[in-house]
Amino acid sequence: MPNTKTPTTKTLREGSTRKRAAILSAARELFLTDGFDRTSVDAVAARAEVSKRTVYDYFGDKQTLLRAVVDAVGQSLVTTIRRTLDDTLTEVPEAADLEDALVTFSMRIATDMLGSAEHATLQRLVRAESGHLPHPGYNPMADTPDEAIAERLAALAEAGLLDVPDPRLAADQFIALAFGVALDRLGSANATEDTRVRPLVVEGVRTFLRAYRTR
Repeated sequence: MPNTKTPTTKTLREGSTRKRAAILSAARELFLTDGFDRTSVDAVAARAEVSKRTVYDYFGDKQTLLRAVVDAVGQSLVTTIRRTLDDTLTEVPEAADLEDALVTFSMRIATDMLGSAEHATLQRLVRAESGHLPHPGYNPMADTPDEAIAERLAALAEAGLLDVPDPRLAADQFIALAFGVALDRLGSANATEDTRVRPLVVEGVRTFLRAYRTR
């Protein structure tokens, strides 16, 4: 006798997640290789091995699909930043080790995040397809990385290692000091591609500590 048991909600949700991921992956590849204007919904559906109707059901239109691709890449980068914070700054270091911990975090960001394919993809899509995104300079990560760093700096302050009256301002200044000079001078803070990044990052961290280390 045939099995007429209704599929569980969990099974349906897993199937939907797989389809959504397949559509996003296909759209990402096509937007990068062919561009937004030359990429058709039919081509996305064919590459994802779903129907054209399914693409529309999940994303509504091609412009919304582009934003979903960009947002997914941004979320992946945020995940990398949070994981790096957990790996390098979760255990509060001794005062003597604070510089090394902040440099390690910064260099991991300069390699694992800024040197990643995800970051390159985000940069390419935002530059090439800005006219199809919600506004020029659209940033899917928004303030999330800054706020995550601010939380960790606040924890270091609570441990007595930093004097941080305004954690968010301190995070903004940390990012500017650790990566801003490399971006301004070299055009990139990708330490994977340029060995000149590391000394600039190290000096940026030291400058930050001169301002914020507990006296």
